[in-house]
Amino acid sequence: MLNALRQAANRRVSPAAPHARWFSRDEAIMGTAIHVELWCDDAACAESALDAVMQEMHRIDASMSPYKETSELSRVNRDAAREPVRVGDELFELLERALEFSRLSGGAFDITYAAAGHLYDYRRGVKPSEAELACARAAIGWRGLQLDRAARTVRFAKAGMRIDLGGFAKGYAVDNAGAILARRGIRHAIVAAGGDSRLLGDRCGRPWTIGIRDPRRKGEVVALLPLEDASVSTSGDYERYFDNGATRCHHLLDPRTGKSPDGVRSVTIVAPDGLTSEALSKTVFVLGAARGLRLVESLPGVDAVVVDADGRLQYSSGLLDGGPAQQ
Repeated sequence: MLNALRQAANRRVSPAAPHARWFSRDEAIMGTAIHVELWCDDAACAESALDAVMQEMHRIDASMSPYKETSELSRVNRDAAREPVRVGDELFELLERALEFSRLSGGAFDITYAAAGHLYDYRRGVKPSEAELACARAAIGWRGLQLDRAARTVRFAKAGMRIDLGGFAKGYAVDNAGAILARRGIRHAIVAAGGDSRLLGDRCGRPWTIGIRDPRRKGEVVALLPLEDASVSTSGDYERYFDNGATRCHHLLDPRTGKSPDGVRSVTIVAPDGLTSEALSKTVFVLGAARGLRLVESLPGVDAVVVDADGRLQYSSGLLDGGPAQQ
């Protein structure tokens, strides 16, 4: 796949647009860095498109943040253990997608992990006690997330249950942003939200080059992926963490234990859409390299690069025609 992209890139010529140039903007939204870069021949159109993308990011954050008391997600977490909570179509459909990933992964992806997740404070280096984790695990379980399609309601089957869309909300956001740009006639762009990126077209004649960060050496990369018209997500144990002796406590929790898995250091997924790439990056991280790559191999149009616990690079068969460019 990558060799074909490289060959195609060598044959392309940059589009003829004498007044076109790159426009970009950076903001901090959804608790992460948002970066948008697009190619356009009209400055007013470009700025309007950048405004629209950032407005969409703010909208999703306002609706789906577990930290904003007024968000729709927070309302679900407050009330759904007592009674069914009616939600909008957007959130309901995202919850349905979450359950699809839970079924696909055998529970490795589970948005009810939040019952344990909210007990960690990564800034202060605080983790829950074993007793607290045991109580939280009793509230975790995707089968307890009850959706009524006809009524458009959500209910929690267990007391103490809560959900968090951090497993794919940024991927969903970059998908929406990419769709906004495409509707405005933008053919070449990148929208990045932390480790999740949506790529439109190519970089005017060359593929977009996505670097996979070295999980242990800041500022260095272990591989480069030339990509176009794709979504890519990386989940790593270096994003939010604190070291507790020989153990690293990071934000990627195994729903079955409520603890941080240590089988891999980072997972990068390439997929047709950002929601899928982000959800699978979290899933493969929890499953580990062997089981995770087997899952990836079963899914059409999906590829993965895994940095395992020993720092070794492993990747799916779709990348075997040359593999990612290693650094």
